[in-house]
Amino acid sequence: MSGDVFDGTSGSLAEGTDVLVRDGVIAEMGPSVSRPEGAEVVDLRGHTVSPGFIDTHVHLTMDAAGLAAQTLESIATKALTGLGLAREYLDYGFTTLRDLGAMDPEFPTVDLRDALAAGIVEGPRLVVAAHVLSSTAGHGDLSGFYPSRWDLPVSAVADGVARVRQLVRREHASGTDWIKTANAGGYFSTGDDPARGTWFDDEMQAVCDTAALLGLPVAVHTGGADACKQAIRSGARSLEHAYLIDGEGLDMATRAGVYVVPTMQMTLEDLAQLHAGTLPDQAVWKFRRDSEQIIETQRLIARSDVEIAFGTDCGMFPFSHGVREFQAMVDAGISPLRALRAATSVAAKLLGRADIGALRPGACADIVAMPGNPLDDIATTERVDFVMRAGRIFRRPGDGTGHPH
Repeated sequence: MSGDVFDGTSGSLAEGTDVLVRDGVIAEMGPSVSRPEGAEVVDLRGHTVSPGFIDTHVHLTMDAAGLAAQTLESIATKALTGLGLAREYLDYGFTTLRDLGAMDPEFPTVDLRDALAAGIVEGPRLVVAAHVLSSTAGHGDLSGFYPSRWDLPVSAVADGVARVRQLVRREHASGTDWIKTANAGGYFSTGDDPARGTWFDDEMQAVCDTAALLGLPVAVHTGGADACKQAIRSGARSLEHAYLIDGEGLDMATRAGVYVVPTMQMTLEDLAQLHAGTLPDQAVWKFRRDSEQIIETQRLIARSDVEIAFGTDCGMFPFSHGVREFQAMVDAGISPLRALRAATSVAAKLLGRADIGALRPGACADIVAMPGNPLDDIATTERVDFVMRAGRIFRRPGDGTGHPH
C-alpha cells in the first residue's frame, strides 16, 4: 500500500511511503518497497496511513442505558453482543481494545478475547480486565439497582485485605490480563460519590500488591484528587477518568510513570444528557455539581506532562461516538499529534505491547487510513475508510459496508 504515513511516534507525515505487509507483519517501509509476485496493491494516495487506533477503556458487555436489566442477561448474550460491538468498532479504525470490566458472575470478555485470538470469530484484538473490583457500596457494586432482598452475583465486591487478595487471585486464575478496580465513587452508580474514596489505604494497597505479585497491571477508576493520589501511591498503572485530579496528583503520576485515561467524550455525552433531562436520576446531582470542575480538570491534564492514553468508556455511551474522543481531546487543549500518539504508540506502551501502536518493519500489520491529514484537522479521524487488522483487510475506500474481504 502507498500513502502519507503517520508512524505513531513522529511529529510529521512521511509523504509517499510504501508499506509491504507479509504474513500479518510489516515487512518493509520506504519510498519504494519490493513487490512480490501476486501481491495486492492498495492505493491510498490522498490518505494518511496510521497504526490502528487503540481504545484503552471500553465496556463491550455493559449498556449504561439499561444496565440493571442488561446485567441479568446470559453470559452468551453478553459475549455475542460484545462481539457485534467490537466488530462495529473495528470499522471505525480501532484494531485493539482494552475492556475494563463486565458485570457478570462469569467471564464473558475473557471468552470473547480467546475466541478472537484463536480466529474463531473476527474482530479487533482484545485485552481484558474481567470485572470491576469494588468495596461494598463502591462504584462496582450494583446491588443498589435491585430490590433490597435480591442477592444477585453480578458484582465483584470485597471488604478487608484478605478478601481483596482473594478476589484479585480469582481474577488471575480465570485468565484476566488486567485488574480493574474502583477506589472512588462514580456518576452512574448508586449510593456513592466520585469525590470520595471507597477503599481504605490498606485495601487499595492489597489490590496493587496482589496484582503485582501475580504479574498483572492495575487500572483504577478514580475521581477525587485524594483517591487519584492513593491509586498512584499504591502502584496503579493507569488512572481511568481521574475526574477531579489536581496538579499535585498529575505531578505524582508523571514522576511515577502512571498513565491517565481521561475519557473526555463521555463528559460531553453526559452534559448533553443533563441538558436534555435524560441523565439517570442517580447521576444528576453528582454531575451537576462536578461538571464544570471536570472540564477544567481535563484542561489541566492537557497542560500537564503526564502520559495520556486514549480511552472512551464506550458502552457507557454508543460505540459509534467513540472516535469523537479525538476531537474532545483537542478541544480540551491536547494537540492533534499528542491525541494521535495517545491512541497509538502511547496506548501500546500502556498495554505493554511493542508489536502494535507503530508502523515499522517487524510490527503487527494493524493499519488504518483516512482521507486528509489528521495533524491539520483532527476530525479527519472520523473518516477512516481503510482498516487492516494483522494483515487482513476489513474495510477499503469506497466500501460503505465495512464488511471483511
